[in-house]
Amino acid sequence: MPQSTNLRLLLSSANCHRRHPFPAASNFFPKHVSFSSSFQFFLKPQFKTREIPLLFATFSSYSKKPFATNNNSNNNKNSRSFNRNRSTLSETVKKGDNNKNNKNNSDKGGFFAMEEKNTSADEKFGFNRKRAEGRDDSDRPKKHLQLKSRKLNPANTISYVQILGTGMDTQDTSPSVLLFFDKQRFIFNAGEGLQRFCSEHKIKLSKIDHIFLSRVCSETAGGLPGLLLTLAGMGDEGMSVNVWGPSDLKYLVDAMKSFIPNAAMVNTRSFGPTPDSNESSRSTPHRIDEPFVLIDDEVVKLSAILLRPSFLEVSEPMKEKSSANGDISVVYICELAEIKGKFDPKKAIALGLRPGPKFRELQLGNSVKSDNQDVMVHPSDVLGPSVAGPIVILVDCPTSSHLHELSSLKCLAPYYIDTAYDVPEGSKLVNCVIHLTPESVAKTEDYRMWMSKFGGAQHIMAGHEMKNIEVPILKASARIAARLNYLCPQFFPSPGFWSLQNLNLLPSESMASPPKIPLLRTNALIPAENLLKFHLRPYANLGLDKSSIPSLSSPSEIIEELLSEIPEVKDASQQITSFWSDNNKDINMEKTITEEPWLSENTLPPCLENLTREDMEIVLLGTGSSQPSKYRNVSSIFIDLFSKGSLLLDCGEGTLGQLKRRFGVQGADEAVRKLRCIWISHIHADHHTGLARILALRRDLLKGTSHEPVIVVGPRQLKRFLAAYQRLEDLDMQFLDCSQTTESSTESNQGDSNNNKNGNADSTLFTRGVPMQSYWKRPISPSQVAAALPILESLKKVLNEAGLEALISFPVIHCPQAFGVAIRAADRVNAAGKNIPGWKIVYSGDTRPCPELVRASQGATVLIHEATFEDSMIDEAVARNHSTTKEAVEVGNSAGAYRIILTHFSQRYPKIPVFEESHMHKTCVAFDMMSVNLADVHVLPRVVPYLKLLFRDEMIVDESEDVDLVTAIA
Repeated sequence: MPQSTNLRLLLSSANCHRRHPFPAASNFFPKHVSFSSSFQFFLKPQFKTREIPLLFATFSSYSKKPFATNNNSNNNKNSRSFNRNRSTLSETVKKGDNNKNNKNNSDKGGFFAMEEKNTSADEKFGFNRKRAEGRDDSDRPKKHLQLKSRKLNPANTISYVQILGTGMDTQDTSPSVLLFFDKQRFIFNAGEGLQRFCSEHKIKLSKIDHIFLSRVCSETAGGLPGLLLTLAGMGDEGMSVNVWGPSDLKYLVDAMKSFIPNAAMVNTRSFGPTPDSNESSRSTPHRIDEPFVLIDDEVVKLSAILLRPSFLEVSEPMKEKSSANGDISVVYICELAEIKGKFDPKKAIALGLRPGPKFRELQLGNSVKSDNQDVMVHPSDVLGPSVAGPIVILVDCPTSSHLHELSSLKCLAPYYIDTAYDVPEGSKLVNCVIHLTPESVAKTEDYRMWMSKFGGAQHIMAGHEMKNIEVPILKASARIAARLNYLCPQFFPSPGFWSLQNLNLLPSESMASPPKIPLLRTNALIPAENLLKFHLRPYANLGLDKSSIPSLSSPSEIIEELLSEIPEVKDASQQITSFWSDNNKDINMEKTITEEPWLSENTLPPCLENLTREDMEIVLLGTGSSQPSKYRNVSSIFIDLFSKGSLLLDCGEGTLGQLKRRFGVQGADEAVRKLRCIWISHIHADHHTGLARILALRRDLLKGTSHEPVIVVGPRQLKRFLAAYQRLEDLDMQFLDCSQTTESSTESNQGDSNNNKNGNADSTLFTRGVPMQSYWKRPISPSQVAAALPILESLKKVLNEAGLEALISFPVIHCPQAFGVAIRAADRVNAAGKNIPGWKIVYSGDTRPCPELVRASQGATVLIHEATFEDSMIDEAVARNHSTTKEAVEVGNSAGAYRIILTHFSQRYPKIPVFEESHMHKTCVAFDMMSVNLADVHVLPRVVPYLKLLFRDEMIVDESEDVDLVTAIA
């Protein structure tokens, strides 16, 4: 999303689509903007009279037809090789000069001239204007989504509960639990990473019927927004799912309405008292501690018991005022239908029945009339004794205050028995208790005493244990990370779960060594493992099943496999290491670079002089688009300023988990503590749904210490989401609209409002009167500006303390209120008194190539640009307002960026995207957890050929069937 080479901006191949000759640049840029002989974009206008062809007029028009190429050998969109007719901008310039006498467009001026000729602006410019303005019909949410209705099977042959180990290795989110039936699937808790986990383990989200939340907070529900959006985009009709939770669920639903269509949430159902709400919730029993029966059918009865912290127990008039949103927890009780006794056909025949359909009716529990006798035959007449159905309880007791309430629940009394062999009449035998309770509570003596009341139950302890962080849950991405680390450890450090040096020193008490409580059998405690099952049916298999638990692959095993597959990678790793050893020996840099002809035109920019490794590092936490996949998480970039703090650019779902994988559990906590600013590019879910979890953790880590709220800069729709969400839990943050951090807004806030009359804002697509001015509809009111001034001052202070000169947002072409950002470091003075300019990082967000981005990227040290599609998919890129690989590179080339990092790849490219090496003379492809220290940025392009070697045998698409390629490019 340094020195400039000739401007070769954004040319699409002739064999991909027809050209639209358009010779007048003045139709796009105002007359006072022109270009130097090297065709650079300059921040300050230079007055020249030479006409230049419109730089962005060579894209295809928006077409909804499938892409087709004229070259028969390249009919496959996903082909890695291309036979493209390459053309340079200089050739296009000549064509434009030959047509310069045709001034119809330039005389009439810009977009309006094109519209008068019945050719829309977006066709000439190469972007989907309706989508950018939020008017694209294909983007409109469906009014009605399909809710599955399945015919249940009372005689279930298979049923089990299974631990879905989301968050076990990173401890960033609550694990999920799957309750499986032949015709139904229930999931308890939907923390961040659930979609990615299901993709890896082939669990089809389309089969899920119900989702139950044990608490409503970012830890248990962080993955819910993305999950609802994915289901809504499945198939032609879309799908919906039943979501259940305590009354706090209302606040989460209200918050999600800012970016999720209502149709996706019509089946969200809360239970319990709903304060200050006009909406009805599920009927409330007379006593708050009585169970709420949520589902009661021929397969399962599922009840919920609300659990409040004991310190909220005050007089009834004060109870609602004392309740804090997000404090309610839930105990779920799942009772399977009883197992019918064995059918005795001899008894049935003796009662006058002939073998046939009536035998089946009796087995199903229905009475029938005898064929030979005038009597009714009841199931009890022909069936043996029934066996009570298995019972599973899920407990989430988050604090010791909840524990006091849990221990005193009278409605659980029927489930308390001393032994499994002597069940009193009226009591119910619990077979399995799954504890989502954190270890800090579960290991206490009081909690273990409460556990001991469940006689013969087996207890699966699913609270976070430190030993689980050694076992990566997402094995596919861990395998890629290990291979990349072997090839180039400088850019791909060892993942946090394989580099913990002090694991044995971390305080942890194993669940296998509980306090000495005689009534609690030691062998009844089972530490949860990923994909651990507890079978419920068939009854003969009742109990634990560890056969599905994935085997652990060590890094050494992964590397052995790699070397056997690609023996050349060993020499490649040594060659890459030599890039750093050469520099450490002070070998002349230009001499080293001349060994690579395509690097010979690059020189080290002044901003990289006298750098230390503690200045700045870019950590790409998520490099995929739309939804998390096996190999790439969604967008997030961590800017580490070390002792000066850190920033986060975008924060897709699972960002916290990625930080934990990169830095380790404790290292990630430190990274979150020092976050000073989080910048969000636009409102699409893959760019911000990890935000609440990050903010909640930072709040908890800094509780009781003196600190400033983190500043969140984002589009105005994000403010609505955060404001609604804060009714659920405090996020300890201050919000600033991106439009208040643009260059023109910053100047205006500083009192230079006169400069904006003829300033840079008027030289763009977003000028008043131009169709794209819709980006700036509903200007900020004076009262909003006044309210923002203190936060702007706080941001200025944060930037100064971090050694940064500016953080400037700029509009881009993707959806309404979409932005990119430029971050500039302050100048430095070296020991000799020489002034060294500060570095500059630019992040495109999601966008089509546009002049605002080119202008903002002028002289960037690093441009991080989205490259959602390969070059042959230009039509899809235009339709979705994304960029192709070549377009992203050309933007960086035209702006004179020193280095370009490509990111935000479509999930159709699960491991490595398609690109041509001829583009990559200053460019590198991003991978999750890639860490680029500014001191190493000059080496980036030299690594690219070795990355292609590492993935030379990989298929382009190997994702599960659940990846919807339509939503994968949204």
